[in-house]
Amino acid sequence: MAADSSAHCADAPSSRLRPHTRRQPWILTYHSVTDPSDDPYGITVSPERLDEQLSWLRSRRLTGVGVSELLRAGASGRRGLVGLTFDDGYADFLGEALPVLRKHGCRATVFVLPGRPGGDNAWDPLGPRKPLLTHAETRRVADAGMEVGSHGLYHQDLTALSDEELRRETVDSRELIGELTGALPEGFCYPYGILDRRVTEASRTAGYGYACALAPGPLLSRFALPRTHISQADRGVRLWAKDLRHGLRQVAAPGTGSRVTGPVRAGGPR
Repeated sequence: MAADSSAHCADAPSSRLRPHTRRQPWILTYHSVTDPSDDPYGITVSPERLDEQLSWLRSRRLTGVGVSELLRAGASGRRGLVGLTFDDGYADFLGEALPVLRKHGCRATVFVLPGRPGGDNAWDPLGPRKPLLTHAETRRVADAGMEVGSHGLYHQDLTALSDEELRRETVDSRELIGELTGALPEGFCYPYGILDRRVTEASRTAGYGYACALAPGPLLSRFALPRTHISQADRGVRLWAKDLRHGLRQVAAPGTGSRVTGPVRAGGPR
């Protein structure tokens, strides 16, 4: 992969390259949008870099939308869309990400943690503490036209929970978000990207219409959608390469069986 400095020089020609034909919708994964100088997990992008990345998508006639909209559009044959997701429900979404999304005419899905209103990313042992959305701020996200989905209640490894704890993380979080926004969420997102068959079935049983993973492997389905992690380093050629890699993934058809019974753990950033 080219270094970040050289990738900038390649931005213009890379915009002429075309993505590989996709067998799955392309969904990008963001987390926090703020100063990325202290970022041991590689999950923070600056507002300026987000602006640059969305400009790159728009230059290729791609519009960012929430996952529910993306799936509906795919079912109707509409093209030219890419999914944008923001995990963990960081409070910086409202002040930093939302203005950039609006500038580019994009929408997104924000996966929140309704069990930690106004808390912080206590699950991260390294790096700075970052505030999470309050319940009132979650309502503002929905009022701004963004899709609000569930990331569970507390950001836990769902595969390690009892059946009752798993039910609370999926069912109770959905009901709480419904009370906050006035609409039950369609989407769920697995914390850490960790999932197994029991967990995917729990998201389905809880009433969600889809669930997002990172690299679901043989568990691929509407309840284990693959996504592409986006970092501060991603520009021009790097973005094009990630689009190409997504298109080249050898995947099983959604809904097919799998013999995998253990948890699937996402590699790389969370």
